[in-house]
Amino acid sequence: MRARMTFAAPLLAALALGAVAAAPAHADTAPKPKDIAVTYANIAEAMYGDSLTTAKALQTAVNAFIAEPTEANLGTAKAAWKAARVPYQQTEGFRFGNAIVDDWEGRVNAWPLDEGLIDYVDKSYGDTSDENPLYTANIIANTKVRVGKKTIDTTKITPKLLDSLQEAGGVESNVAIGYHAIEFLLWGQDLNGTGPGAGKRPATDYSTSNCTGGNCERRAAYLKAATDLLVTDLTDMTKWWGPKGKARKAVLDQKGKAALGTILTGLGSLSYGELAGERMKLGLILHDPEEEHDCFSDNTHNSHYYDELGIASIYRGTYTRVDGSVVEGPSIAAYAAALAPKANDEAEAKIDAALAALKAIKDEADSGKQAYDQQIGEGNVEGNALVQKGVDSLVAQTRAIEGVVSALKLKIKVEGSDSLDDPSKVGQ
Repeated sequence: MRARMTFAAPLLAALALGAVAAAPAHADTAPKPKDIAVTYANIAEAMYGDSLTTAKALQTAVNAFIAEPTEANLGTAKAAWKAARVPYQQTEGFRFGNAIVDDWEGRVNAWPLDEGLIDYVDKSYGDTSDENPLYTANIIANTKVRVGKKTIDTTKITPKLLDSLQEAGGVESNVAIGYHAIEFLLWGQDLNGTGPGAGKRPATDYSTSNCTGGNCERRAAYLKAATDLLVTDLTDMTKWWGPKGKARKAVLDQKGKAALGTILTGLGSLSYGELAGERMKLGLILHDPEEEHDCFSDNTHNSHYYDELGIASIYRGTYTRVDGSVVEGPSIAAYAAALAPKANDEAEAKIDAALAALKAIKDEADSGKQAYDQQIGEGNVEGNALVQKGVDSLVAQTRAIEGVVSALKLKIKVEGSDSLDDPSKVGQ
């Protein structure tokens, strides 16, 4: 019998706190852009390194659960998945502005997904989709899957097979790998709408002696392969930000103040188009529980908060690792404090305000009062207002970042969102 996996208290404490210290105010001398870029790369390496460490802990928990599929071991695997999301979400500020990261990101964090591609779904899910021929392909239940004119043998579920099925048929919602595929395999569908509760997949979906859902061995093979592939992908990205990595080199090779523009492009685009727009305002407009980032686990409140914590860490050049150690150095904040103090003060204030607004959303969910999908529900005046305040704080933060850009005479392009820029297009 395998021992139940547990997390050490210091790790959980570090993951929960994620404190970000404010940058020194009004430094006498501005740091060099090259030194700021080095700090940026060091923090990226540390964040992705922590993402890898926690993904390996998830891998250990998943293997223990597959070996002994009890509810207790399933609970441990779920806790490990949530813990793994904490450092990863903080990396998202590196995505925009760094083509290497953006091209790779879909491998680990693509969302939303059509879960019928992977496994059984409830009847309410439907049988077909005009946009996706593989809407109910159910890889776990079938040993052959037809993609266009090609028939793929899925008899043996391996990381290589799942990799080949990512965005199969050119459909983005055919998400076969990454955090959210694993999330679905652990929790199952969340069929509660905007009512309380997450997915309720039973541990017996993985039992060879008391199998529910059918195909329990294949489901276990899928979960293992997807988790192994996540560890491989995070290993790659951690190396790419290492001393001789191609992501680090791409940033450090930029001339003059170009790297500063790269950094601020990432922060502004995540703050505005991605987080405020696509992940928050869109769901608020539609009041749709499907429009939440970690929808199977009801963990969206944490994903949003740690995205913002990552923005603060990158801007201020200081990151607290999961082991409690701190990686820090010359930062955009110190540079702006020296050369554009008024703009920096505004940015610092708006970052603090955004952290507070998203922390309020997180606290509401953590307290058990209402999960994020309930907060965006139609007719929930209090919940809607809480989320809208988060959106407004992120928009204000973006404008303050743009103020820093202007004051420092930099050039960036912040990604937009119809949800913010032209809501009339939403749902068309």
